[in-house]
Amino acid sequence: MHLFWHRCDPRTRDNAGLAAAARAGTVAPVFVYDADLLATIGARQRGFFLRSVKRLEERYRELDSDLTVRAGDPNEVLVDLAAEFDAETVFYNDGYRPSRRNRQRAVEDALAAAGVDTDSRTDRVLVDPGRLESQYRNHSQFHDDWEAVPTHGPYPEPDAESLASVRDAETVPEPDVDIELPEAGYEAARKRFDDFLEHGITSYNDTRDDLAKAVEAPTHAVSRMSPYLATGAIGIREVWDGASDVYDAVTGGERRNVDKYRYELSWREQMYHLLYYTPDLAVSNYKSFPNEIAWRDDDAAFDSWTRGETGYPLIDAGMRQLNEEGYIHNRPRQVVASFLTKHLLIDWRRGARYFTKQLIDHDYASNHGAWQWTASTGTDSVDVRIFDPVSQMAKYDDGAHYVKRYVSELQAVPADKIVDWPTLSRADREGLAPDYPHPIVDRNEGYERAQRVFEEALGKR
Repeated sequence: MHLFWHRCDPRTRDNAGLAAAARAGTVAPVFVYDADLLATIGARQRGFFLRSVKRLEERYRELDSDLTVRAGDPNEVLVDLAAEFDAETVFYNDGYRPSRRNRQRAVEDALAAAGVDTDSRTDRVLVDPGRLESQYRNHSQFHDDWEAVPTHGPYPEPDAESLASVRDAETVPEPDVDIELPEAGYEAARKRFDDFLEHGITSYNDTRDDLAKAVEAPTHAVSRMSPYLATGAIGIREVWDGASDVYDAVTGGERRNVDKYRYELSWREQMYHLLYYTPDLAVSNYKSFPNEIAWRDDDAAFDSWTRGETGYPLIDAGMRQLNEEGYIHNRPRQVVASFLTKHLLIDWRRGARYFTKQLIDHDYASNHGAWQWTASTGTDSVDVRIFDPVSQMAKYDDGAHYVKRYVSELQAVPADKIVDWPTLSRADREGLAPDYPHPIVDRNEGYERAQRVFEEALGKR
């Protein structure tokens, strides 16, 4: 008998560790409700994840088995369960964030002391970061090395005969969540992915930054798979395999669009690579600066940013989408992060913590790696990258479709006025939308201040 310890992988299909356990013999799947670890993610994502665990439990019962659920410290609970099931080996998938790696080491030590073997597998990424160099100057170099490593296809779901015939009365709690969540679990993830493969992936590169399209057909303009990948409801090999099947079946512009989607998945891989080699990615600047960055302590500005009341329409629409849905489209996701760290000069770590609290698709590696990239403290080859919120809206939402979807105060304002909102006179703004806030920072002054501060930090002034 073997145990499989479900961690951030609530699925039976394309699960590397579970498949390995099933090949080794009869396996009893277990989930440890680790309250301390679950407290480090936001209540929204915690609720979404635990609903996926419930779907996992249901799937095991369909296979005439069950998910054994226990609450407590995994290095104590798993020792007890190994004794209860007379298990030879505990299988599981590798974790990458520091708290998960520490928990894994503690479990390994405790099981070793109890005479139980352990077996961990690479599951969360296509390529084990340990197979690559520790640092790359840019994403292109990373991508070249990463692409050269052979990858495994999706792992099959275990046969019912390989699963222990058990029944367990315990289950996970249903936490309170302040928003309506998407349908959770593998089946919901696969349904969404199939819809994207049929209707969206062959136009992905053409539509992924089209914010009007994102309002009109949100799951076709982009995949919206990030909540399911972040919580492990679907395996990365299954997503890569599905995209690659379409890539092989199409030509020309459609193939280019599909390849862009696969290329974007490689950015996710690089974020895990960064975290693997830089465990303090969430708390320390990745890039070294000769001088300290003069971040501003401005609670009022930060609060305006979190509420979506900055007076910059695209910023406010993005933040209101985040607050309303627990998700934010990637284009405004980058722009709101740039606005906080550049125009407001507020430390990226404050923004990353707020995203952790609000996002359903929060991914420890991608969230902190992307915040550092946008803040110019990470892997970007450009010294100081600043997204201009006015020109970004003019380029990606010139009809104000996205902004009007989330900023009700601007519903009756002509699109061209919304695009130029921060540059209009105070009197014009009050005449057009008296209930909408004025800009909390001047566009040009914020830009120039950010340039100056970062150049000083880089020792260029």
